[in-house]
Parts: sequence; structure tokens; C-alpha cells
Amino acid sequence: MRLKSVLRLCPQPARLACQDSISYDLERSLHLSYPDYRNCYGINSHGISQSQQGASTLVLALFVVAILVTAVVGLLFGHKLGYQRGYYSMQTEAKQAVITSKEATQELKDLRLSSKIATNEAATAKQELEISLANLKELRENQQELTVENKQVAQLNEIYAEIISEQGGMPLQILGAKIEPLPENAFEYGFDIGMLASDGKAKRLKPTLTLLNDDDFVEVPLEPASYTIEGITRIRGRFMMPSGFKPLQVKLSLRAGGQEVEQLYDWKLGDKVDNMPLSLLDLPEVDESPIEP
Repeated sequence: MRLKSVLRLCPQPARLACQDSISYDLERSLHLSYPDYRNCYGINSHGISQSQQGASTLVLALFVVAILVTAVVGLLFGHKLGYQRGYYSMQTEAKQAVITSKEATQELKDLRLSSKIATNEAATAKQELEISLANLKELRENQQELTVENKQVAQLNEIYAEIISEQGGMPLQILGAKIEPLPENAFEYGFDIGMLASDGKAKRLKPTLTLLNDDDFVEVPLEPASYTIEGITRIRGRFMMPSGFKPLQVKLSLRAGGQEVEQLYDWKLGDKVDNMPLSLLDLPEVDESPIEP
């Protein structure tokens, strides 16, 4: 706008002269220097300097405005983005807090349940302990009673033994006998032997067990081979039947204190019994209980 005003203030003759000069020698005017061209149109350096300063100020102002607008837009965008992120973060944290609260509640329930179970188990263990202590006390009392009874029976047996010895003693005799089948062609034998010498002293007992059939016999090795007898002695053990041998009778021979006893039994003593174990490894120890006649 300021440039157009300067052009209007140029004198009319000078403007025409310049135009004539330009039309006269167009080729020369193309080679006019920049100062001459500026003088022809009446443009001075002071006006151009002011125009440049104004344009620079305007550009600077526009640049500042652009920076401010950009900053404001950036702030608004950053605020919106931050708000959204914060909002979503708060939602996520809230959801996580709810989940954590539920898990904590479930863990608390589990802890309460575990505590209740532990309390019940402790109460049960306490009851079992009380029952065990009561049973132990009862067993001790029973054991004490049995000990007293055994002492009484032993004392009574000593009295009977003295009386029997004074009356000539008890002769050598078989009180009970048994032979039972076992797995793997094995058998278990048991004999209860009674004897009381007239002098009341223990005697050495030598037993012999023999299996018989019509044509042959087999002597069963006994372990131990001899016993000490003073009242009642129990002979117990197991043996393997020889392959292919089928006994018909069993003979038990006894020698002790100058006395001899011999007894024959039919092999029916070795008949099969019910509920026999499948293997010798499943068998308990030899039964030491008295044999019923």
C-alpha cells in the first residue's frame, strides 16, 4: 500500500520522460542499473527500508502468532491426550483394584476356611490324643494285671510241679499234635510235649519226626534237634515235602530222661486248610499257641 502512494506522488513530466526514454531505447533500458531503475519510479532507499521493516515485523508477528497457535493447539492436544491416558489409566487401575479386592476377599475366605479346618483337625487330634492316652493307660493296667496273673500262675505251677515230683513226677507224653499244609509244597508241624521228672530237674528231649508210606520213609530234619523239657515243651517248625513223595502216616518218636514215646498219626493231619496264603513270604511266624487236643 505504501509503494503505490509513492508512485502517485511522482511528477508527471518526469514520469513521461522516463517512459519516452524507455520506449526510445528499450534495449538500453534492459541494461539500466538497479539505482537508475529505482530513481525512475521515484523509489528511494528510505521507503524500501521502511517497507522491509514493516514486512519483517509482520512476518515476525505472524511467526509469533503461529508459534502461539501451535503451542495452544499442542497444549490442548496434550491436555486431551493426557486426560484420555489418565482416564484410561484410572479405569485400568480401578478394574485392577476391583480384581485385587476380589482376590483378596477370596484369599481371606480361603484363609478362614483353612483356619477352620486346622481348628477342627487340632480338635480331632486332641481327641485322638486323649483316646490314645486312655488306651495306653488301659493297656498298661492290663499288662500289669497280666504280669501279676503270670506270676501267680507261675507260682501255682511251681507248687503243682513240686507236688507232682514228690508223687513220682509226670511221664513223657504228647499233649497235642498238628501238621498243616503251606504254599509251595511246604508244611508246618507242631507238637506239645509234657514231662516232669521225679527229681524235679530239667531233662534233655530228643524228638524224631518221620513220614511213612507203604514202601519208603523220610525223616524230617527238626530245628533245633533237641530241647530241654521241664513241664511243657512246644516243638514248632516247617519242612518241604520231597518231590513225588506221598506220605500215609507220620511217626513222632521222643526220648527224654530215660523214657521213650512213639506215636503214629494218619496223614489226615496234613489235609488242606481254608484261606491258605499264596506264598511262603505272606506267612506269619510259626504259631506258638497251645495245640488243642
